[in-house]
Amino acid sequence: MAARPTWQGYLRLSLVSCPVALYTATSRSGDVSFNMLHKDTHNRIRMIPTDPDSGPVDRADIVKGFEIEKGRYVVLTQDEINNVKLETTRSLDIERFVDEADIDRLYWNAPYFLVPDGDMAVEAYTVIRSAMEASGKVALGRLAMHQRERVMALEPRGLGILAYTLRSNDEVRSADDAFEDIPDVKPDKKMVEIATKIIEQQEGDFDPAMFADRYEEALRALIAEKEEGHTIEAPEAPKDLEVSDLMEQLKRSLGDTGGARRKPASRAGAKAKRGAAKSTRKKSA
Repeated sequence: MAARPTWQGYLRLSLVSCPVALYTATSRSGDVSFNMLHKDTHNRIRMIPTDPDSGPVDRADIVKGFEIEKGRYVVLTQDEINNVKLETTRSLDIERFVDEADIDRLYWNAPYFLVPDGDMAVEAYTVIRSAMEASGKVALGRLAMHQRERVMALEPRGLGILAYTLRSNDEVRSADDAFEDIPDVKPDKKMVEIATKIIEQQEGDFDPAMFADRYEEALRALIAEKEEGHTIEAPEAPKDLEVSDLMEQLKRSLGDTGGARRKPASRAGAKAKRGAAKSTRKKSA
């Protein structure tokens, strides 16, 4: 759990309320990040705020302004910004319950954990969570954080509540506009049948461990090699895909998987295979 909550306030269902805290459900702390250095001294580069007319500026002299037309700004102090307070600054009111399928995937954004804030909050929190679970619905509400009011989707998860920020309507572009230039053509029935079989062969359970960031792993390996003083050579560039007959590509793809539907091995099965392999090695030894 993060050291500090992203937001603290009250979860309210009609007249029932309880103190809650919102924590980010994801972390980027393990990401590879680079610092900007001088190429000769390797000193960290300092980013110094600069006025194009007067030169470097002290941070105490920097204010926030909104450009209303080219070169003309409305300047606001931080106190004035902080004075913009909505009811949702301190409360997350559940306004509606909907089916999860009714929320277009384009709108789902960042996940959070919503937890009771203190022992006194547990009873009311548990009642709300249990009622949500019984309804099978997703709760929608709003809260204000990071100088924006955000729509939140809440769903029970284990003993707690998972919360997602939802993108606002003006943030989501129209899929129809993006796909309008794609010709409406009827594909070859036989090709679709082969492609369907390829999909069936690749079906399996979702395991997030299968989808590690290989690019970041390669970066870490590169850094380790460079730290050891090894010479880094550029890998061979990937070959361009051959342009060939689509039907031939489909048939070859179907053959690559052996023509039989692949089933992911269970953990128990994999463990048993490893045990059998160890036993065989011991006997042969």
